Amino acid sequence: MSSIKKLPEDQRMFIEKLLREDRLTLNEMLDEIRAEFPTATIPSRSALGRYHKNFEDEAREFRKIAAASEHLVKEFGEDPDDKGGMLLAQAVQAVVTKRALDELTKPNDDPENPQMDIGAVGALARAARAAIMTKEKAMENRAEVRRQAREELLKEQDENLKKAAASQGMGEDQIQFWREKVLGIK
Repeated sequence: MSSIKKLPEDQRMFIEKLLREDRLTLNEMLDEIRAEFPTATIPSRSALGRYHKNFEDEAREFRKIAAASEHLVKEFGEDPDDKGGMLLAQAVQAVVTKRALDELTKPNDDPENPQMDIGAVGALARAARAAIMTKEKAMENRAEVRRQAREELLKEQDENLKKAAASQGMGEDQIQFWREKVLGIK
């Protein structure tokens, strides 16, 4: 495990903030870390460099997936938020699976960056499961929106049928025939 992952959470979060900002060199980041945590043990330059590289690799993967998802959603046209949510869930699932496979297949000879332990693999599996559940929820939401739209349309059509039937002098049997056979309303 990276020495940075072993740091207290506030220190690790500060380092990750600096990495996200991507405005400082490694030496400048070390200076910032020393200034923010003067009494703490700070990571070595090489550990920070490795962590930065891994951070950048993961960020690059997410940017690629986000760009591809955005492009695909634009191509889909209608209801891009719903389709984007499903694409995002699939993307997270793909990233988690790739990360787990990378970790499980890499050599175990680097003491600074060892293979994942079973707990970490379990955490990735839970993340993948959460992504799948997000995708399922998006699909359920789509089905519910379709069901509500159908109900509203049928209600509107039934009202139109009542108005047309009244103006044509149709009886209740005729109206019921049109409701059941044409509109599918029971």
